[in-house]
Amino acid sequence: MYRQRRGFTLIELLVVIAIISVLIGLLLPAVQNVREAAARMKCQNNLKQIGLALHNYHSAYQKFPMGIHSVAAATNEEGHGPGWGWAAFLLPYLEQENLARQIDFTVDIADPRHTAVRVTSLPIFRCPSDDGPDRIAIPSEHGGIICDVAFANYVGMGGTYEVSEYPDTNTGVFLRNRHIRIADIRDGTSNTIVVIERENSRSPLTTWVGAVTHAINPPLNPAFHEEGPPTLVLTQTGEAADHRTPNNRLGHVEDAGSRHPGVTCCLLGDGSVRVIQDTINPVIWEALGTRSGGEPIGDY
Repeated sequence: MYRQRRGFTLIELLVVIAIISVLIGLLLPAVQNVREAAARMKCQNNLKQIGLALHNYHSAYQKFPMGIHSVAAATNEEGHGPGWGWAAFLLPYLEQENLARQIDFTVDIADPRHTAVRVTSLPIFRCPSDDGPDRIAIPSEHGGIICDVAFANYVGMGGTYEVSEYPDTNTGVFLRNRHIRIADIRDGTSNTIVVIERENSRSPLTTWVGAVTHAINPPLNPAFHEEGPPTLVLTQTGEAADHRTPNNRLGHVEDAGSRHPGVTCCLLGDGSVRVIQDTINPVIWEALGTRSGGEPIGDY
């Protein structure tokens, strides 16, 4: 005897769809958490490799690379190039010898001979959680665009004060035209940040290349003035009273921050990688940015 098959009723179909939607809603955050955990691990591994490169450089030259190489007429005055930054000097120690050989470190970043080099995007300098572009256009203090450079997510620690104003005399490990040695880090290498993250939406003009000569870094917050070339590759903590901790809401384009929920990854002078909580005590945050301030470092 033929028996007619009974299909889903509309109500039953809607119930099934609702159940599937609930399951997807439950699973999606878990998948996103797993994805973010993998991205953060990759970011920390990038910083670890940068730390190894810095120490190999130090072993070769008995000093870390200068933060920026840019000739100036006087201390803390405007730089006149060539502008190459700490990350560019590390290229041979990051398996990028061929790229390094294409650079004439005595010639300005913006020189036509460096067109291909300066826009080369390197995964070692990119955080997987960040969706920044491969290249960025650098505006000139005289108007217009100077050149394009590759975007990056990691900047050197200049110290407490504005790196635009005090590129030569700041309190951190990376200064203009000056090499810092491990012996100069009297606060202890495990208590001193050397490299930290900066993310695209807060700091759209960040690069591994260097401080492009005569560049400006326009503010995102109209309450602040434009910054100078050193901010392209360096950051600072600010004084504790400023509360410029990572991922703060003040809107300084040169401040540290990341896309990792609640934390920012950083490299310490001993080569270890730590995460800085957004809620870090500003006093400890300032202390971590200095090489020889003598401040006590508590738990963070």
